[in-house]
Amino acid sequence: MTFIDKLAAAWTANHSLLCVGLDPDTAKFPAQLRDRPDAIFAFCKAIIDATADAACAFKPQIAYFAALRAEDQLEAICDYLRKTYPAIPVVLDAKRGDIGATAEQYAREAFERYGADAVTVNPYMGFDSVAPYLEWKDRGVIVLCRTSNPGGSDLQFLSADGKPVYQHVAQLVAEKWNTSGQCGLVVGATFPNELAQVRRIVGDMPLLVPGVGAQGGDVEATVKAGRTASGAGMMINSSRAILYAKPDAQAGEDFAAAARRVAMETRDAINAFRF
Repeated sequence: MTFIDKLAAAWTANHSLLCVGLDPDTAKFPAQLRDRPDAIFAFCKAIIDATADAACAFKPQIAYFAALRAEDQLEAICDYLRKTYPAIPVVLDAKRGDIGATAEQYAREAFERYGADAVTVNPYMGFDSVAPYLEWKDRGVIVLCRTSNPGGSDLQFLSADGKPVYQHVAQLVAEKWNTSGQCGLVVGATFPNELAQVRRIVGDMPLLVPGVGAQGGDVEATVKAGRTASGAGMMINSSRAILYAKPDAQAGEDFAAAARRVAMETRDAINAFRF
């Protein structure tokens, strides 16, 4: 099954467009985990088990693991996801961007070492920096387009031939790079007008949409701007708001139960505007 097929099946099976981001910050872990040598794995596993039926994808952010020399725990998490929740895609958020020979190694890292179903990439160096990932025909390649951070406008909103750069990226990916139907785009929830413009350009191509939750993106505006005619087409990511949700002590919640509550609330809020 290809990444696109798996994602479409997860949208339907879990009635969800929610992507749960795995950005483990050990300073925010509950006290009982902090001194464990496998704390990152244990934390992420608990989050995964608590939210899997509410998610259409999981998105581990590689920097959070690499900074703590915890790539082995990232491998273990990806392996756990493949074996325990094989129907849910794993999107490795790496945002790689380099020349062809180096990109080949980054592709191997994402798809062989971690076994990810898809990876995020940076298109700034052009097609030859993205092409090695496209050789993996069953995997997804999700290209940065209109990112959720304010500084993204420094480059992405510059005008070239009468339209902003992010629209050129969307058109290039949709019309030239997506020959095997395996591409997606990163478009932030913090810019719903631009999200709607990208959707018009790329048709039903999947969009990874960060910015809901801690970054303050509006759920209603995001869904209405980015949904396809079938009410799908997006992986709307929330990381910190779910991972570090405050447990309700009166209800006896632990961190995983709190994460589940917020994930279900977010999924349901998204679904309210899908159709």
